[in-house]
Amino acid sequence: MADSSGKDAALFATHSKITAAERACQNGHPGCVVWLTGLSAAGKSTLAVELERELFRAGRQVFVLDGDNLRHGLCSDLGFSPAAREENIRRVAEVAKLFAEAGIICITAFISPYRAGRDLARRITPPGQFLEVYLSTPLAACEYRDPKGLYARARAGKIPDFTGISAPYEAPLNPEIELRTDQLAIGDCVARILARINALHTPA
Repeated sequence: MADSSGKDAALFATHSKITAAERACQNGHPGCVVWLTGLSAAGKSTLAVELERELFRAGRQVFVLDGDNLRHGLCSDLGFSPAAREENIRRVAEVAKLFAEAGIICITAFISPYRAGRDLARRITPPGQFLEVYLSTPLAACEYRDPKGLYARARAGKIPDFTGISAPYEAPLNPEIELRTDQLAIGDCVARILARINALHTPA
């Protein structure tokens, strides 16, 4: 039975008897969301898998949610219109939140072009456990890399609503970390993010 908001009035949240502090104690670290954002070819996926490997080697519970991978499954029904992009990021934010609540370090690698979507992800993540990492690599550098040939196709009008060309990218205003991946070595980028993760406090 749905209420006036359209939601099922018979739905009730189930609360775990395991606290965030207990999970952090068992894992040896708190859960968190490391949200990588930036233009296509800024290096999000490359950085995500390198960061995941370093955290795993250090004995951390970690997992990467990658944009292309989720587009093949959870978000395979979505296109690339502004509304579809917003729904894509909403779903990712909800999944990342669950990982963080489970005590896992969740790394997301998505363009996530709109501030509203990223703000939602921050808002629903446990307080103090969200790190927005802005890969501020300039458009020209991303186009030069263009490993998938997407910019060339977008410039030719073959890909509509392409971020940075025919669709907007709203840069973060106050990210926890900003990285110029065209100027920094991958190891330096990983080290900067690791330092912030290591500084996170165990939730009460």
